[in-house]
Amino acid sequence: MRLLSCAAALILAAAPGLAAAQIGLAPATPAPTEAQSPDEAAFEARANAFGETMGTMAAEMQAAAAQTDTAKAKSDLDAIQARYQPQVDAFAAEVQTFAVSQGAPAEQMAAVAQQIKSIPAQARAEAEAEAAAPATPAPATPQ
Repeated sequence: MRLLSCAAALILAAAPGLAAAQIGLAPATPAPTEAQSPDEAAFEARANAFGETMGTMAAEMQAAAAQTDTAKAKSDLDAIQARYQPQVDAFAAEVQTFAVSQGAPAEQMAAVAQQIKSIPAQARAEAEAEAAAPATPAPATPQ
């Protein structure tokens, strides 16, 4: 169950718009009395690296979406999404395979894998929405 909580935390960290309830996972809670196996530790390190990669991708998408040339913004967003999607798909498969091998329900992990695979599209949608939102004026300063 700790692995499922770790997967939920990873998804939420990588794409804040996702909710753990969408995939039926409880929030991550540390299990201080449970020792981590070497496989779990290695997987956790890969998950942390993946989370950092998704943060980099999101920042790239935000910068691309903020461009004033909308055609270039779309082209850049397409390229960014295409560059990261294979890495996301591979990690989703790795999560699913590892979790099922550790006893997680296959159906639940298939849903988790689908959520992971959707991270680039969701990050793009969030970047586009943020770029399209009207700028809020700065509050007037009293004189």
